[in-house]
Amino acid sequence: MAKWTPKHEAPEPLEGPVVATITGGTVIWFVLFLVQLPFYGWFDDHGHLWWVWTCLAGAGLGLIGIWYVRGRDAALKRARQGDGGPEGQGAA
Repeated sequence: MAKWTPKHEAPEPLEGPVVATITGGTVIWFVLFLVQLPFYGWFDDHGHLWWVWTCLAGAGLGLIGIWYVRGRDAALKRARQGDGGPEGQGAA
């Protein structure tokens, strides 16, 4: 089988308000968790309790995501400011 080779170069990744996007998503997951808490008994009776815990897991993973993208954003800003160094040029 022949090895696949791309016909064109991959586009640059899109940069946007990544921290705000992840923070917004985390807030939405946590609000969904809070909204479902008063109906905990109903979810339990109907076998849908996993919905509640999925929202809590989404909020928890979102907190990890916020920590990660804030660090990534800070590293990108440091790399842009220090273009003369090895981080800015991508050299090892």
